[in-house]
Amino acid sequence: MVTTIFSTIVVLGILIFVHELGHFLVAKWMGVTVLRFSFGFGPRLLGFKRGDTDYCLSLIPLGGYVKMLGEESDEEVTEDQLARSFSAQPLAKRAAIVFAGPLSNFALAIVIFTLVYAFSGIPQMTADIGTVNPGSPAEQAGLQPGDKVLSIDGKTITYWEELSKTIEQSGEKPMVLDVQRGEERLVITVSAAVNEVPNLFGEKIRRAVIGVTASGKFIVREVNPLNAFSESIVQTANLSKLFLLTIVKMIEGVVSLKTLGGPILIAQMAGQQASEGMLNLIYFIALISVNLAVLNLLPVPVLDGGHLLFFFLEAVIGKPIETRKIEFAQKLGMVVLLVLMMFVFYNDIMRLLPGQKPDFMP
Repeated sequence: MVTTIFSTIVVLGILIFVHELGHFLVAKWMGVTVLRFSFGFGPRLLGFKRGDTDYCLSLIPLGGYVKMLGEESDEEVTEDQLARSFSAQPLAKRAAIVFAGPLSNFALAIVIFTLVYAFSGIPQMTADIGTVNPGSPAEQAGLQPGDKVLSIDGKTITYWEELSKTIEQSGEKPMVLDVQRGEERLVITVSAAVNEVPNLFGEKIRRAVIGVTASGKFIVREVNPLNAFSESIVQTANLSKLFLLTIVKMIEGVVSLKTLGGPILIAQMAGQQASEGMLNLIYFIALISVNLAVLNLLPVPVLDGGHLLFFFLEAVIGKPIETRKIEFAQKLGMVVLLVLMMFVFYNDIMRLLPGQKPDFMP
């Protein structure tokens, strides 16, 4: 329990703090007055003031917040303060300040992935066959569980992802596989069959398959820091695409809303990862950081994406959106978020009840 609570505070604290730090740094860079930068929420415990900014520690250590001059529509700003208020900044500056939050979460994920890959390598599944489906092209060709595919049509195969992509791209044309079976090297010709198979979201798609599954064996691929950095960018982009696609599939009704999880699920997973080792917890922070960045960029009022949407509309029509319309949209967005929070809390609680099967996507 102590591990779960501590790891939850660490995960959420780091993620939200980094997010707000992004807003803070860019606001300062753009010449906007930041009135308060707080680590944590709630009553102020201690801190110090430097310039116009109150740097403080607040009671609840889950993240933090940034308060800028002129950020609220009903805030009074004197004439001499106007030039350094948020609302008086050009559209591009305001958009940069808002976008800096999600961008910081993306950056955090890239930094974590880079360090993990550089020091620990990248775990990748080998091209060892685990099972062969009865009656499949693989069985008919003579492939067996435990076989290791070394090449396809002369192309070297090291990882399962390479094997899967090569088969998919081959269609139904014959492929020549170089296979290691114990001490023996074999050459096996197999033609894939185009069948309907479920994708990650359970949808039926047509793709070329030979009817084998992976053994689940992993090897660690060592990379230099430069390659680790490029791989981390690819990983962050792929995760962003996956999270966004999952949201789309939820809207379409393909993915069950029961897969949604809230703070309780995050706490459970954080505690689990922490118990498995610090490296797992750090990697988990990177995953959630990407998730947080994508969610904040959704065009929902009160989220960063909602503000960016207002800025886009302002650029299109050539003038700021009326304050009353923004306030109405933000109230509506807040209602949507509150309903969503109630729903995810319900899902989290249901998962804790005896006999309930966890229903979330890893």
